[in-house]
Amino acid sequence: MDWQAFWLTLRLAGLVAGILLLMGLPLAYWISFSRWRWKFLVEAIVALPLVLPPTVLGFYVLLALGSRSPLGRWWQALTGHTLAFTFGGLVIGSIIYSLPFAVQPFATSFAHVDPKLMVASSTLGASAARTFFRVILPLSAPGLVTGLALSFAHTMGEFGVVLMVGGSIPGVTRTVSIEIYDQTQALNYSAANETALVLLLISFTVLCVVYGVNRRIWTLWP
Repeated sequence: MDWQAFWLTLRLAGLVAGILLLMGLPLAYWISFSRWRWKFLVEAIVALPLVLPPTVLGFYVLLALGSRSPLGRWWQALTGHTLAFTFGGLVIGSIIYSLPFAVQPFATSFAHVDPKLMVASSTLGASAARTFFRVILPLSAPGLVTGLALSFAHTMGEFGVVLMVGGSIPGVTRTVSIEIYDQTQALNYSAANETALVLLLISFTVLCVVYGVNRRIWTLWP
């Protein structure tokens, strides 16, 4: 097994899950409580990676990060190279691809919080931020755990977007899923099986953690 690819994938998944936590919480809050008439358009955009083929999404992300796009030209002028086929490009593509796996569980948990509790908090003089951190967030803990775990596991196993945006550069963009593909193409099934088993165990462990923690979540939040 290529441990360099494994640690790169682990770093990518951890970074993406952390960024999606910071991005997903305010977005999910807005989706849950906004009364904007056209809110469904934002919800559709967030959910688009669920139905869009990974190669299509990866193709457009590649164009957006390339030297012909405004973002790509700005980044190239700033750093001397484009974001495409770099670890930073993988992070951006992975964030877009895994966005619904974080935002939707967050938003679902927020929407199930009893409105009476939020009204009571406001009546007692708590600010919106205090109500969020002391009432909404603790009661939404199962959704937060689920969203973090799903975004982490989904990033660990993604293939199409990673291949389109990053290619297979050892130590830079070559992830575990790309390694499995390369080993299979080389007819090295034993090595591919070894790596696939590692991903299988990680995915199973993540799901066990999600279900186990969600069963005892109320003991974690007094």
